[in-house]
Amino acid sequence: MPPTKNAQIYRDRHSPKKNDISEAPQIPATLKHNHLQLPGDAMPRSTLKPLLITLALTAITPIANAATTLVYCSEASPAGFDPSQYTSGTDFDASAETVFNRLTQFERGGTDIEPGLATKWDISPDGLQYTFHLRQNVKFHTTDYFKPTRDFNADDVLFTFQRLLDPDNAFRKAYPAESPYFTDMGLNTTIKSVEKLDDNTVRFNLNNVDAAFVQNLAMSFASVQSAEYAAQLLKEGKAADLNQKPIGTGPFVFKRYQKDSQIRYAANTAYWKPEDVKIDNLIFSITPDAAVRLQKLKAGECQVSGYPRPADIEVMEKDPNLRVLKQAGFNLGFLAYNTTHAPLDQLKVRQALDMAIDKPAIIKAVYQSAGQLAQNALPPAQWSYDPNIKDAPYDPAKAKVLLKEAGVAPGTTINLWAMTVQRASNPNARMSAQMIQQDWEKIGIKANIVSYEWGEYIKRAKNGEHDAMIYGWTGDNGDPDNWLGVLYSCAAVKGSNYAKWCDPAYDKLVQQAKLSTDKEQRVKLYQQAQLILKQQVPITPIANSTVFQPLRKEVTDFRISPFGLTPFYGVGINK
Repeated sequence: MPPTKNAQIYRDRHSPKKNDISEAPQIPATLKHNHLQLPGDAMPRSTLKPLLITLALTAITPIANAATTLVYCSEASPAGFDPSQYTSGTDFDASAETVFNRLTQFERGGTDIEPGLATKWDISPDGLQYTFHLRQNVKFHTTDYFKPTRDFNADDVLFTFQRLLDPDNAFRKAYPAESPYFTDMGLNTTIKSVEKLDDNTVRFNLNNVDAAFVQNLAMSFASVQSAEYAAQLLKEGKAADLNQKPIGTGPFVFKRYQKDSQIRYAANTAYWKPEDVKIDNLIFSITPDAAVRLQKLKAGECQVSGYPRPADIEVMEKDPNLRVLKQAGFNLGFLAYNTTHAPLDQLKVRQALDMAIDKPAIIKAVYQSAGQLAQNALPPAQWSYDPNIKDAPYDPAKAKVLLKEAGVAPGTTINLWAMTVQRASNPNARMSAQMIQQDWEKIGIKANIVSYEWGEYIKRAKNGEHDAMIYGWTGDNGDPDNWLGVLYSCAAVKGSNYAKWCDPAYDKLVQQAKLSTDKEQRVKLYQQAQLILKQQVPITPIANSTVFQPLRKEVTDFRISPFGLTPFYGVGINK
């Protein structure tokens, strides 16, 4: 396929420059600094010219194997590189999955827990103490802005979690930062303290049992920071640089970031798990337009592309240079109603809006073959899912009656927010919003569609500026609390609970389930909570979707993350 205009712009913008990690190979020193010696008449001039050309060609050929570079066409710019601040896969892909590690981690492509920066852990009989034995000889990244003087140890774990736990922590005061996921999951109240037993051992003391505690520590927000780097930033008065110039122990070293253009990383040659580092350079080419991502992928300008449009899947599958991986998604696309805004604070209004949406039509047009009708607030693959919960029937006539009973006049305007980025759970939020707009118009509600750049969208939504918003979620740790606690609980109202819905009866059930280690009991409690949530309609579930991952055939050992992330550790390229 001939290069497109966009592809040419991309090449021009990303051509090698001085100090680039993708610089052209240099002439070997042995050929630079040794003069060619020719005895008087031993070689005629007719032979000299071809020989010099041959030597010049040899000089620009690398003696070692050529560096491998993988380009990922990502869907949006990250809001920053401090994983504790964010809840989005866009942010986690650019930081937690590249630069950082955690005490525990999920196996590649799976949900099982394996050792990370901790090699093993002990749990007390009462479930209130977790002792982690730390991996030794782990190196923090060396960059032009930080040179570590020691290896990873317990001080780094203490700094990471004390910063999250203590509002009066000196670093947190110098760089005020929220930790929405940490608080949404209630870890700020679950963790009583973190103590250093020695340089290689730390203990977490809990106020209450948390059945998913080890899984929680494998999540992106729990990425371990360097205490030494933080102290340097604090001393320099540059604490906020933690979010712009990250230092971690992960498989890739951050090089530089140009907003809305690219992020560059180099391989961590000192990584503690060397088999996970198979490429020399990793580039995120930030490409919000799915059509342009497809063009770049087909032209070989990126080797992996994020979030394809369902309509493009067939085209990709027919291209002999591409592969499309797919698996059932652990996700949910949904519409959240801000229950603190009138008239959405009335149950009858939410019921009316819910039953006025033609969900099968949205799935057919937006998700196409990739979507399945969602009726519950978590996906069918999540254990504790209640299959007995069903949607209210599509009924615009009854919706009109409910609106009239609630005193909502025809022509009432509701601001409907639509995401500007694509997700497996929401391949085209704008189209979904337009279809919902048409559905609501039939019952006398005017929907004003609002969109913002991704980071701004999330920031404003957390502040509760929306009336209703389209959003999506992919499970992060395989536990039901990651859905029912993080998305819909009272504790998450200032975080990822975009419905701003708080129901004490629901919350009590979710908290009881989280404190139990009896799985059968947890299932019963979670299913009771799901029923309350369905009855109160803080959200309209729309679809569970299949995840598609397009990549070029030369990419090796890429595995789809069940958690909606895009990790490149362990991924290689055939030259």
